[in-house]
Formats: sequence, structure tokens, C-alpha cells
Amino acid sequence: MAEMTYRDAVAAAIAQEMAHDPSVVLIGEDVGAAGGVFKATVGLLEKFGPNRVVDTPISEQAILGAAMGAAMTGLRPVAEVMFSDFFAVCWDIVANEIAKARYMTNGQVSLPLVIRTANGGGVRFGAQHSQSVESWAMSIPGLKVVAPSTPRDVIGLFAAAVRDPDPVIFFEQKSLYPTKGEVEEGELVDELGRASTRRQGTDVTVVALAAMVPRALDAAEALAQEGVSAEVIDLRSLVPLDVTTIAGSVARTGHLVTVEENPRLCGWGAEVASIVAEECLFDLDGPIVRVTTPHAPLPAADALEDAAMPSVARIVEGVRRSLA
Repeated sequence: MAEMTYRDAVAAAIAQEMAHDPSVVLIGEDVGAAGGVFKATVGLLEKFGPNRVVDTPISEQAILGAAMGAAMTGLRPVAEVMFSDFFAVCWDIVANEIAKARYMTNGQVSLPLVIRTANGGGVRFGAQHSQSVESWAMSIPGLKVVAPSTPRDVIGLFAAAVRDPDPVIFFEQKSLYPTKGEVEEGELVDELGRASTRRQGTDVTVVALAAMVPRALDAAEALAQEGVSAEVIDLRSLVPLDVTTIAGSVARTGHLVTVEENPRLCGWGAEVASIVAEECLFDLDGPIVRVTTPHAPLPAADALEDAAMPSVARIVEGVRRSLA
């Protein structure tokens, strides 16, 4: 086991897959010589050369158009969209072309590509560079959606994404880049659609994603001081969604709280709540509670951003409301 930052795990994950498969290429703005704007691709240009690590113009449409064409003709491209907010300028290629190519060609064309992007708030970048947009991607048929919370899962889930035959949106929560975690030695390959139970509990199920997972774990620790045993589930991927793990946990605890960084309206937690209400209604002993950001642009000011995003205190309060 070795300790590694989330940022370094991204570079290690890409390097693992580029070494594993010579058809894997990395393209995006500043991914090569600069090592990425978040320094998450440092060393890859030197290791794999300019034919496989390609700096592009500042054009998300060009990046994803090139990635789509490369995937259609035998490569496995990894394309970086620097900030997830910038999907707004290339969403037609993602939602109408990449997501639908396999379906519209009756399976004759597959698109084994990964779109990496820095997602979410917590680093004071303001409303246009701090959005949590995983629910945008989740709503599009044909896309798989992944959001790791630990350095170890960055590597394992990235490998699964690259080796998948379908397009995967890989959300890296930017406030997690400096965080550290233990990573096993050797090749790591996970399976998409498998949640991870980060903490066992008996009184309430807390479901979280990406940067909200460590906050949910901190909340569970605080709740334990009150005699409340919270089970914390890290979804890890939204599509495929591990309904089995969620439903099994709720059947044991009787309570569900979702912790979402995305704005409340149509967030992924609403889908989880809907599924649990349909599949586990008679297991529930209290209301489903969603802890989210408000349906408003995320502010840049420190105190305001902190107030908008789910905090440990708000998660604890959400659990109390469910148990009450």
C-alpha cells in the first residue's frame, strides 16, 4: 500500500491504462506540456510522447469531435474538458452524437471513450467554474457516469471506464485533488455500477457521492456521539446505479438520507429517492431526506459557498429529521 493524492491518482490511472493498451490516447487543453491546469496529468507527455498525449486548441467542440472520431476508428481516447461547466458549449456533441452513436448505428459503431472533467465546488471559483453537473450527464441515455471519492477509486474506476465499450463521463471533484488515501500496488481495475459501503450502520442509510462522501463520514462520526448508527454508501457511479446495495441498506436501516452537491431540482438524489419509494416503501420508517445545494448559482465568497454546499452540520440535521 502507498499513500497518494487524488491528483496524483488521476495521472497514475491514465498512465496505467496507456501502458496497458497502446490505443489509449489523451487529448485536451494543457494536458501535455503544462501537466494539466490542476496538475493531474504531470509526467504523461514525457512518458508517452506527443503522439499519445496531445495538447489541443481552446475548443471543447474540437476536443470532443476529435475524440468521437478517434473512438469510431479504433482508438480509445481520453478527452479532458477542463471544467465540467464547459460541457455547456459542447453538449450537442455529448448528448446528441456521442451518447447516441451505438443506438443509431444498430451497434455497428461503438464509442469506447472517456471524458474526464473537473467538477463541483469548494475551491472558490465562482458560479461559472464550480457547478456540480453530474445530473446533466445522468439524464442522457447512452452515457455512463462515474464520480470517485478516493485516490484508490480514481484508479480502479478509471480503468473500468477506459476498458468499457461505451462512452463514460468521469467526474473528478476538484476540491478532492489534494486529499490523500491508500492505494494498493499493481494494476487496479474495478467494475462500473458497484457502490461501496464506507461505514456500516443500523439506524439510517446515508448515500453520497464524490466530495460529499468524506463529509457524510464525518457526519456519521458526529452522529455516533449521539447514539445514532449511520451507514454511509459511496455510490461511485450514477450510471449504472447500484440499486441493490442501496435497497439492501434501506431494508436494514429503515431510513434514507441523500447528500448531493448538485442543486436540489432534479438532482440524482431525487432519482434514488424515487427508486427507494417504489421498491422499499414498506421498509421505510421515516421520510426520505435530501441534503443538497439550493437551486441557485454557487457563490464565490468563502462563507456563502460554504453555506450553500452540504455541510457536516446539515447532514446531521437531515438524519435527525429522518429519524424524527
